Amino acid sequence: MAARSRFAEDCLQAAVSRGVRQALVLGAGLDTFSLRNPYAEAGLRVFEVDHPATQAWKLERLAEVGLTPPASTVFAGVDFETQSLGDALVAAGIEWERPTFFFWLGVVPYLRREAIMATLRFIASLPGAEVVFDYSEPLENFPPGRRAEIQELAARAAAIGEPWLSHFDPTDLSALLRNSGFEGIEDLGLADIAARYPGAAGILIDAGPGPHVIRAVVAG
Repeated sequence: MAARSRFAEDCLQAAVSRGVRQALVLGAGLDTFSLRNPYAEAGLRVFEVDHPATQAWKLERLAEVGLTPPASTVFAGVDFETQSLGDALVAAGIEWERPTFFFWLGVVPYLRREAIMATLRFIASLPGAEVVFDYSEPLENFPPGRRAEIQELAARAAAIGEPWLSHFDPTDLSALLRNSGFEGIEDLGLADIAARYPGAAGILIDAGPGPHVIRAVVAG
């Protein structure tokens, strides 16, 4: 989790240096980036997107510990059952003609493929947009021993009401992204994460299949 956040924030730093001044945190939950936005003085606005009830709960928790979201944070409550993401964000003040960076961490494995692809198509419709998200490989990619471990983890997640609904083969996902209009794709598997962030404890360079974090940029 720390490595995927570090990778996403490294990508954002590069985007800000190129002039990006809008960042969206999709499925923000208890994400803290907007509270420690290091680019606020440079003009980076952070839009937190989540269900209105979740955001209300988060704001209560922040108030309890004496934290006040900075002026650079915009809370965009979206009920995906009844609202359009694009319309809700326009109402919140997003400017789609400007390049936008999307954080989408800890969400994709829990969504059905149709919802994932719909979101990616939406992002791909925005010139200059960039997205970082994480995903997991399908069970058939794992050797038998590790496959049993992953199945056990999946069963535990399902038991607490958070089933893993979608998996992607890295080669297939790269093709899907390119066909959707993305370029500049950078996909880090476990070995890549361990090589880039040596402090990622417990990860072996030859770890094989597993979770990934990926960056993709829209042409234009």
